[in-house]
Amino acid sequence: MKRLRPFWRAVVEMGFIIFLFYSNLLMSEFTGTNSAHGKTLAFAIGDIFTRTDFSIAVVCALVGYVFFEFLRRKL
Repeated sequence: MKRLRPFWRAVVEMGFIIFLFYSNLLMSEFTGTNSAHGKTLAFAIGDIFTRTDFSIAVVCALVGYVFFEFLRRKL
């Protein structure tokens, strides 16, 4: 189990970064679409959960994880 600890740490941290990415994207999408066109929250959720957005979220989470691990080791 100790050997998998770094892996699970990376999964949890990347998951948190992805959660923050999607929550920020949902807030901006829902606010923009709702105020401009009267769309629903369901429409905004359907609009942001795309393969492209998920790819961006995963790449950003990986970059963020690597960056913060670098800072942890240096500081």
